[in-house]
Amino acid sequence: MVLGVIVPIPVMDLWFPHPSNADPNGLLGVGGDLSPERLELAYRMGIFPWYSDPQPILWWSPNPRMVLPTHELRVPRSLAKRIRQQRFEIKFDTAFSEVVRRCGITPRPGQESTWITDEMHAGYVGLFERGLAHSIEAWADGSLVGGLYGVAVGRLFAGESMFADRPDASKVAFVHLVRQLIRWGFPLVDCQVYTQHLERFGAREVSRQEYLTQIARLVDEEGRPGPWTFDPDFECRG
Repeated sequence: MVLGVIVPIPVMDLWFPHPSNADPNGLLGVGGDLSPERLELAYRMGIFPWYSDPQPILWWSPNPRMVLPTHELRVPRSLAKRIRQQRFEIKFDTAFSEVVRRCGITPRPGQESTWITDEMHAGYVGLFERGLAHSIEAWADGSLVGGLYGVAVGRLFAGESMFADRPDASKVAFVHLVRQLIRWGFPLVDCQVYTQHLERFGAREVSRQEYLTQIARLVDEEGRPGPWTFDPDFECRG
């Protein structure tokens, strides 16, 4: 295989090329489907889908990769103050489909259309039904006001997207997620690509090879199938 050649992914074969064959932008393959089986294999290999209609499904493994070692979480002072105010109730896995939908319709600077297509939504709901995808939700006055979702394979959590209808709602949910992951022995959150927002939390870039080396062990460790709930002694307000 020639390095950097975008490989067609056949629908009938549950297969991906090795991530090291991605092009310089991280694009690895095109096609296939978003079945739960294929999505799980992708995350095990350090690959994720990212595309917009009317594009075909595109598969990525960027270099470098943005990661957050959970024990290196940093909480900015203003956000720590917000958490102490306890304006939100934080929950796991009570509104997964709605969180994905809200992530898809939330306007984002410089983004004209959503990459969370109907096909993408259905694929991740399928993962949720298998206990591999999770939502972390911020609620206020009985309404969902923010949150995020991602995929857990073994002891790796891969974040996908977040939304907030109230200031800091998704950030508070994220902090609660990482603190609970530490309790459960998850050492790493995959943040995929660089953003200043993630850097403020302590995330940093590593090479693709370093990332693949780190997750090779994590994805084969005993996982924690969903639905998730916070530990009984964990403070779920922030």
